Amino acid sequence: MSKRDPLGPMSVFRQDVQSMHAYAIQPSAGLVKLDAMENPHSLPPALQAELGQRLGALALNRYPGDRVNALRAALAAHAAMPEGFDIMLGNGSDELISLVAMACDVPGASILAPVPGFVMYAMSAQLQGLKFIGVPLTADFELDEDAMLGAIAEHRPAVIYLAYPNNPTANLWNDAVIEKIVEAAPGLVVIDEAYQPFSSKSYIDRIARHPHVLLMRTMSKFGLAGVRIGYMMGPKALVEQVDKVRPPYNISVLNCEAALFALAYQDVFAQQAQDIRNQRMVIETVLRALPGVKFWPSDANMILVRVPDAQKAFDGMKSRGVLVKNVSKMHPLLANCLRLTVGTADENAQMLSALQASL
Repeated sequence: MSKRDPLGPMSVFRQDVQSMHAYAIQPSAGLVKLDAMENPHSLPPALQAELGQRLGALALNRYPGDRVNALRAALAAHAAMPEGFDIMLGNGSDELISLVAMACDVPGASILAPVPGFVMYAMSAQLQGLKFIGVPLTADFELDEDAMLGAIAEHRPAVIYLAYPNNPTANLWNDAVIEKIVEAAPGLVVIDEAYQPFSSKSYIDRIARHPHVLLMRTMSKFGLAGVRIGYMMGPKALVEQVDKVRPPYNISVLNCEAALFALAYQDVFAQQAQDIRNQRMVIETVLRALPGVKFWPSDANMILVRVPDAQKAFDGMKSRGVLVKNVSKMHPLLANCLRLTVGTADENAQMLSALQASL
């Protein structure tokens, strides 16, 4: 006689997992794709050929080896990592965020971050069974100093995430408020600089002051979103603990070599980032003249705009062949907001034309 659960195989899955929604990726075939903060520039043809030869020569029959350490050293030099610090790699920043939650899962632990923010902070906490405390930003998406310090005092979080600049609001927060939060933190503070290539500031010159701060970056916004390389830097004793829960061989030889190749040509990617920063100013100039549109100055490769009707504008832009991100339902503070990725000059012209026609 079968002893199988009458509810069937679904009964083996956690109830909270069953009630979750998977991370949504919008179909983009045939559309100008400006919804995911990707670098719109591809490799020049000559570099494509050189990279192809380099990847083709790899020993795909072997597990990743010392080249991963070469990438760690190259990224440490690229980021100007302070002396005496250590660096670890993740399969994108998403994996690093999950590993931090796993390593810090002690009884009663919680994770705190301002909201709206990157959804993976809350998702990693939920998947690890940790409490997540989201502290609302102000109406203009600045850090609420009193609310943040109050929440830290009340909840004593194991981990605080501060995105610098933030996603989806694209702004940098007040440095003095950040320092107060860092000083008040009872556990780790992770500064997430995913959009550093487009930002006017970095926290890298301050992490050495604080023995409990980790700094996280990604090569996705550098121009390698498809390669999936994230990295985290900080005091060796802290990085060592998080690195213990990292799966072995989490960085493939293909991803590793592509990243090393890109760092050898980082001037090409720096020129691309400068073009994106220039295009961001062009977009902001046009947005400033659009009636009924409010935008927030950006330090990233995206711009948050508020329109009279976000769903109408989103649908209208999509019908005109342009895909952006409707973030209006992510958080009450984002009511009627769209997130526009900065693309090439031609893509941006199409996006702005579609937006104007869809208002």
